[in-house]
Amino acid sequence: MGKYMFQARYTTEGAKGVMAGGGTARRSAVEKALASVGGKLESFYFAFGGVDAFVIADLPDDVSAAAMSMTVSASGTSGTTTVKLLTPEDMDKATKVSVAYRPPGK
Repeated sequence: MGKYMFQARYTTEGAKGVMAGGGTARRSAVEKALASVGGKLESFYFAFGGVDAFVIADLPDDVSAAAMSMTVSASGTSGTTTVKLLTPEDMDKATKVSVAYRPPGK
């Protein structure tokens, strides 16, 4: 399982839907959507500013995360940004990988 953060920005229609159904109904809908692709909700927060909601979820793979993101965006009620999250242990492994890289101009 991988961990993903979804950032949602509601359209006017989406914001009206949240107002009509409430925040807990939105969380429940997201939990069910994640479960339908084999995932699990870790956290769901509404926010002020440029992002209206942050969702952190465990999903089986990148394909499942892409399916979630595309489905939500295609609804027309919100736009999403999806971020793959890495654990500190993943970063430990990454620091041990040798990469053959030449910076521009060198």
